[in-house]
Amino acid sequence: MALFKRRTVGKPGEWYYCLEHRKVEEGPECPAKDRFGPYGTRGEAEHALQIAAERNLQWENDPRWHDGPAGKGPDES
Repeated sequence: MALFKRRTVGKPGEWYYCLEHRKVEEGPECPAKDRFGPYGTRGEAEHALQIAAERNLQWENDPRWHDGPAGKGPDES
């Protein structure tokens, strides 16, 4: 039997997007592995997937993160 129960504790006004339930939550209701956030507003949390997609696209197209020429894998010359 566990002596301490793990609880997710958040601050009022912190918003999260739960990936498992596909909903916005105030305070972390679900485990960290299943959520994006915290966001400052409910509106930002509602657009969490769009924000993540935009950031992924920026990262994928950032030349600083690519070691080789475009279109070539790491084993190709």
